[in-house]
Amino acid sequence: MPYINITTSEKVDNRKELLEEITILISSLTNKSKKSSIPFDHWEYNDPLSTGAIEEIVNADIADINEHNLEYDGTRAIDGGAPEFREGITSGGKAIKFRCFITKENTESFPHLTKFVKELQSKKTHETLSKLINKDLSNSYIRVEVICDRKGFWLKPHCDIKEKLLSGLIFVNKLNESEDLGTDFYNEKLEKIKTVPYKNNYGYFFTSGPNTWHGMEKKEIKRERRCLQVNYVTFPTDWKVK
Repeated sequence: MPYINITTSEKVDNRKELLEEITILISSLTNKSKKSSIPFDHWEYNDPLSTGAIEEIVNADIADINEHNLEYDGTRAIDGGAPEFREGITSGGKAIKFRCFITKENTESFPHLTKFVKELQSKKTHETLSKLINKDLSNSYIRVEVICDRKGFWLKPHCDIKEKLLSGLIFVNKLNESEDLGTDFYNEKLEKIKTVPYKNNYGYFFTSGPNTWHGMEKKEIKRERRCLQVNYVTFPTDWKVK
């Protein structure tokens, strides 16, 4: 007899899988998270992803910029994504797959990440996050992408656009890269205040504002820096919250 996931209304035959699916993200947010206010309000949290989701991030086929005669320019616009994203195009723009958006077109390739997206869609999750960041997410959309940064990557200090109600990364460090490869946070003078450590299945989130400066200084990436970018946004995507 199949069980019903009350969060996603989907049938799940395996009870263990059901319980893990329902509890892993909420458990991380409620029991394994901590708030910091320096240099701006943000939350760090442990173990938000299932083993299956991590494996899908590790195995996602993402092109190597170094094989395309391109150089990182301190933004993520190298794949054509940033300008289109700012116009609210769901796909993130026509890309050479330097990052991979989770959409309804590729759910079969990413079943565990699709479950994660649906957990983000759930009322329990977005209400939990809304209370933490003090911002209403009840009419927002989910935007999730797998990122693989390689040698030469850097990201200049910036504040996210206002259409991003919640921004965050979850790191997947299965290759024992340096923990210093996490995101750098800056104060209003653009002085680096802290680095969120690049630890496996460890992440952070915050709500965008005028002084939420973040980026990543030029650092040595030996092989690759994989992570999952998680956003609640105001413009339509495939994933409207429930």
